[in-house]
Amino acid sequence: MVAFCGCNPANGNKTVGGKQNKTLAKAGANKLFAPDTVFTFDNYDEGGLPAGWSQYKTGTGKPGIWKIVDDNGNKVLMQTSENYHGYHFNVAVNDSLKYGNLELSVKFKAVKGDEDGGGGPVWRFYDEENYYIARANPLENNFRLYKVVNGKRILLKSANFNIETGKWYSLKIVMSENNIKCFFNGELKLEADDNTFVKAGKIGLWTKADAVTMFDNLEVKKQ
Repeated sequence: MVAFCGCNPANGNKTVGGKQNKTLAKAGANKLFAPDTVFTFDNYDEGGLPAGWSQYKTGTGKPGIWKIVDDNGNKVLMQTSENYHGYHFNVAVNDSLKYGNLELSVKFKAVKGDEDGGGGPVWRFYDEENYYIARANPLENNFRLYKVVNGKRILLKSANFNIETGKWYSLKIVMSENNIKCFFNGELKLEADDNTFVKAGKIGLWTKADAVTMFDNLEVKKQ
């Protein structure tokens, strides 16, 4: 079953995990997208994970440190730990929302990282060792689609282009049955068909190793 939080079209507000988010207009949504749920993070307390979210790690080490922080007057969700290197993935996942076919978008800004940078969304997340991930990395100047199966990350598609640290970008994923389309700043960059994860799963955010990354305006709807 696909679970989602609805909104009141009259005012565009949503309540997720007991916290009310911005209006859709302020979140940058448009009529075509019309998301079921928007996380802007503005109405959560700084210093920890949002209510109704959990953090995980894939690979070595302990989980990273995800927290709400202020970015020039705007609250965002940030992975702040620089403690881990190598095969280590930090994941923050919403506990209640589950989607199969979906449209999922998020803004991200790579802040720093020596070994790795950037990040992106996860979907059809079953547990910390099984999910899809699309991430953009300014250190490598690439955008990649992966699946993580039993803890092993497997590349599905990759595209190379310039990505800058310290700049906000938008990522969007459209998954319908086994077809995955990945957009960067509104432009289709990656497409693949994959039948590994066919059931609905949770949604969330991902970074690798020492990547310190900010995320904002996470929007999702049933496709």
